[in-house]
Amino acid sequence: MKTVTKKRLSAIAAAAICAAVFASCKSGAPDSGDASQSVTESVSAGTPEAVTIAADPNAAETGVPVNLEEGVSDKMYGRAIMSEGNKVRLAHAMKKAQNGEEVTVGVIGGSITQGSLASSSETCYASLFNNWWQTKFPDAKINFVNAGIGGTNSYLGVHRVDEHLLAYKPDVVIVEFSVNDTDKTMNKYSYDSLVRKILSCDSNPAVMLLFTTMEDGSSLQDVHKEIGKAYDLPMLSYHDAVYPEVAAGNLIWKDISPDNIHPNDAGHDIIGQIISRYLDGVYDELDSITEEPSPFAAEALTKDYYVNAKMLSAADVPLTSSEGFEVVEKDFYDQFHNNWKTTSGGTLTFDIECRNLGVFFLCTTDGKSGTYEVYVDGVRKGKLEADFTGGWGSYGITKQVKLANEVEKHTVEIKPAEGSEDKGITIFGLMVS
Repeated sequence: MKTVTKKRLSAIAAAAICAAVFASCKSGAPDSGDASQSVTESVSAGTPEAVTIAADPNAAETGVPVNLEEGVSDKMYGRAIMSEGNKVRLAHAMKKAQNGEEVTVGVIGGSITQGSLASSSETCYASLFNNWWQTKFPDAKINFVNAGIGGTNSYLGVHRVDEHLLAYKPDVVIVEFSVNDTDKTMNKYSYDSLVRKILSCDSNPAVMLLFTTMEDGSSLQDVHKEIGKAYDLPMLSYHDAVYPEVAAGNLIWKDISPDNIHPNDAGHDIIGQIISRYLDGVYDELDSITEEPSPFAAEALTKDYYVNAKMLSAADVPLTSSEGFEVVEKDFYDQFHNNWKTTSGGTLTFDIECRNLGVFFLCTTDGKSGTYEVYVDGVRKGKLEADFTGGWGSYGITKQVKLANEVEKHTVEIKPAEGSEDKGITIFGLMVS
């Protein structure tokens, strides 16, 4: 793996543990050497490569400092609006709220969406987004769902979105994964399926894509914007608003972020201003937007490998055999229940029908976790490396071990690798489609 990628992934996971409410996790890309390559196009073409987007030298005028107290300038806002997108669903939600009806707004993403390193939950962009609806429509009942989990990417997101967000029948959703997605091939597929899942929800939600950035400009927004363009979605770029100003020396990164990823209150406020200003523009056009929302029917930009993606816990998977593992209500995460856990080795064996299979498990720094191997139909397909001794903190990680074009029945065995026979592991659940 390239050094820049190691630094980027390390920074994402390390900073995510600063969240006050949730312990952090980091979602890794599949090991292409272990994962099935039976699909016509490999979802992971190799080692994930961090995508760093250079600042346009003409985007910001050198020597014109950004005054954060004066708010987002017209030039910053103009850069931030990558696409206004189709506004029909968004206008429909606003009209519902205008009529005093119940409206649910939600967000899904990583630690930025969760609110890590904001001074409080009230100052993060997600809450500012909710505040816009509460303030604009005081007579409506506005429900708010924050489905952000620190360090996670769209691969985990597409598997958990049904339970954590879509179960609440949202009317409007912001999707934010551009710094947590690191594999421009695999995450293009997972992000596409995630966005399609949300757009296909029975509540016909409006979807807005938010693109954030790291200090060095790293962001997967150029990959994600292909999905937004395909479905004519609003796309708002914090990256394009601030990064050219930072590159030009007009804005000091430390004034908007205490580390190299997470916005502080000032950074979240910039995001909030961009979102609010865009929403204000749609609100001002309500009388001219007369079209009614229709069910989502666009063809997939990608193979839509994760169209039926879901999470399975220990309560959902009958085991053929089990040795050494117990089922615990929850270990580490409040959002994921019925985990498999062992402290001293063991094996799990089960049968499952799927075309995609991934494992979501816990890496720990206590030296008590080991490496487990996943066998599918007797063939080793991946390693679950749960030992993170000496690292920055314990975190969750995803591992894709099987991907195929067709649904098939498989026998899966998870057991310790050589040298880890007496080591433990916690498995939060399986990711299947």
